[in-house]
Amino acid sequence: MDISFSVRLPRDARSLPLMRGLLRQALEHLDVSTQAIEEIVLALTEACANVVQHAGEHEEYQVDVAITDDVCRVSVLDDGQGFDFERASAPEGSPLEAGRGLVLMKALVDDLQFVRSDDGRHRVALEKRLRAEPKLRLLQS
Repeated sequence: MDISFSVRLPRDARSLPLMRGLLRQALEHLDVSTQAIEEIVLALTEACANVVQHAGEHEEYQVDVAITDDVCRVSVLDDGQGFDFERASAPEGSPLEAGRGLVLMKALVDDLQFVRSDDGRHRVALEKRLRAEPKLRLLQS
């Protein structure tokens, strides 16, 4: 079974629990493992929190979710200025939390991309495999 949805949310910290709940319920409905659910929801939280904190004056952002039997893809889009992911590491002397969300997202998902969409918006794309890669079976004679 596949589930996909798109949500436009106000750029407000109160939107985060709503988005977490929607994603969690969809993943639970598809019987995704608890560990995978927690990892995906935490990565989504970090991506949305970055938008809420850094997207500038824009009033809303969008979250697109596509879940299949094998993979969960989440995109968080905003109209902010964006940033250079390669140069976003925390500078020396900055607070411990600076850059922590990027490190967490990278550790929690299988693929993380920061791209500028064709429509000019900035997209954080998260992808997490929901099933382990098939193991090779040794043939016995």
